[in-house]
Amino acid sequence: MKPTPLLELTGLRVEYTRPGGRRVRAVRDVDLTISEGETLGLVGESGCGKSSLGRAVLRAIEPQAGRIDFLGLDITHLKGAQLRAVWADLQMIFQDPFGSLNPRRKVVDIIAEPMMRARGATRAQAEERAGDLLDLVGLGRDAGHRRPREFSGGQRQRIAIARALAPQPKFIVADEPVSALDVSIQAQVVNLLADLTEESKLTCLFISHDLGVVRQLADRVAVMYLGQIIEIAERDRFFAGPAHPYSNALLASVPRVTATAEPRQAQLPGDPPDPADPPSGCLFSSRCPKVTDLCRTEQPTLRELEPGRSVRCHFPLNTTGIETTKEHADIDH
Repeated sequence: MKPTPLLELTGLRVEYTRPGGRRVRAVRDVDLTISEGETLGLVGESGCGKSSLGRAVLRAIEPQAGRIDFLGLDITHLKGAQLRAVWADLQMIFQDPFGSLNPRRKVVDIIAEPMMRARGATRAQAEERAGDLLDLVGLGRDAGHRRPREFSGGQRQRIAIARALAPQPKFIVADEPVSALDVSIQAQVVNLLADLTEESKLTCLFISHDLGVVRQLADRVAVMYLGQIIEIAERDRFFAGPAHPYSNALLASVPRVTATAEPRQAQLPGDPPDPADPPSGCLFSSRCPKVTDLCRTEQPTLRELEPGRSVRCHFPLNTTGIETTKEHADIDH
């Protein structure tokens, strides 16, 4: 029996207009399903459209095309009170824990407000839950009487997590939630997120460029390149051997934490193409080491390669025998 879909994206497209009027397609007709209770890790280079996709899911930015179904409801064009009602179940954890918290307000008020606005809780009820959440994220109730500037970066991110959990949402977008933290603090926050998603049975879109973090948290991995999903696979299958050459290069670039670690494999040549002027055919064709004439002229579709794995490539890699399979089987964060 298949898990219940909580979120379904169909043909989702996000575009921006650059100075001078050039259109940039940041998210290119993405189809994606996230099941109830699942954590989907979304990875890719900076500028590939990961954050735009996450914000479009929450309707924080408007998609130009496509459909967003949440709990069976089409929320693509909801506005006003209807959209605010849905936002109670859709929350976000931002990359910058200081910029996303009001520095003038006490922590207890920051956490309590979503419950009063979204769930109609009284102030007493909201403050009581805020205290419980501060205990849950390891800061303690007394932290509620202080302001964000009095905390370290890792502690502020714990406050942001508590705020996101406050209205008891069904779905959370975590957009690079540990990348702004010191390495020594990242593991603590990642472990906290792992515990919370398991205990609360949350559904999560976890956006990151750190494959070690994604491996620890995600049930499935989706790889994004130039606004497209180019591979999606169950976590263990992905890390055992990616099917797309770009996914393979991402995994090969991760340093291995072993005593006999060999030098990293060569990085892909060049930078990602300008989204306003993408290559014809496969969007990865200008950097792919396996490129053919077919790749330069015909764009591949995202197709199921095997149960639990889909790939957008004319000539996917042999996932049982590629060079990185053994080398990167034990990536740890």
